[in-house]
Amino acid sequence: MTRSSRPEVRNPLVNLPAAQMIRQLSPEAQHAIRLLCKDIAADARARAEKCWRTHKAPMAAYWKAVAVYATHAARLIKPN
Repeated sequence: MTRSSRPEVRNPLVNLPAAQMIRQLSPEAQHAIRLLCKDIAADARARAEKCWRTHKAPMAAYWKAVAVYATHAARLIKPN
């Protein structure tokens, strides 16, 4: 089975109203938001790994989901 390549399937945040507003911001503001989202994703991945190692699977799943959505948010903005 092949996976859809439509943007709204790959990134569920694409069609949100705030995503459209982010695209209208200055390049500097977009860059700052992208970096923030990438930092959130990296931190959440580290927390998920720590929770997994300490046998806290529900929290590991939570942090993994946070990382995925933060990555989706970062990818809304094209790198400068």
